[in-house]
Amino acid sequence: MERAQYTSWAELFRIHCRAFQVIDHIEPKATIISSSTTNKVGVDKPADPKPMDPDLWNRLDAIVIQWIYSTISNDLLQTILKPKASAAQAWAALESVFQDNQNERALYLEHKLVTIKLVNFSNCFAYYQTLKMISDQLSNVGAPITNQRLILQLIVGLTDAYEGIAMMIQQIKPLPDFYEARSRLILEETSKANHATQSAVADAFALNV
Repeated sequence: MERAQYTSWAELFRIHCRAFQVIDHIEPKATIISSSTTNKVGVDKPADPKPMDPDLWNRLDAIVIQWIYSTISNDLLQTILKPKASAAQAWAALESVFQDNQNERALYLEHKLVTIKLVNFSNCFAYYQTLKMISDQLSNVGAPITNQRLILQLIVGLTDAYEGIAMMIQQIKPLPDFYEARSRLILEETSKANHATQSAVADAFALNV
């Protein structure tokens, strides 16, 4: 549950359901009841489409709920699993897991955000991904952070080795998009790695000579 990226998962799941035309199973549309009416030329308009065959609806609903259960972690599955639940009920239950106690979760995530440092990660990409994940989770609990704050947090957590790129990013006005800052940071990391490799090769060559 702590590692779950609900916002990303939910968006991808909605796209999947729209592609298979079963989005109504997780986000039911309001039922509109109307009868046939007459248009201006006196021709009856067709009534609303007949509802889907119940057996087909139940079969599709079972497929959608299988998708939900098979794409979440076991702890979340045990939390929302309920006998004879519909896909919409399972979807709503899962949503509530991540939206309940929003203030407490927001405080917890805020603390995680401000204590993240590059030194605790194997590379810049992992550092960036963690910042992005926490940012998404904060948005999910109703406490989104601005691009400016995310960029500044990215800069604050860098090590002294990245002082140059940190200075360059913070001097850009307005501050770049978070994805652009990520690209600049990873490019800097790649350049440092290449430089280190070339230095090692040069040192080895010097020793052999």
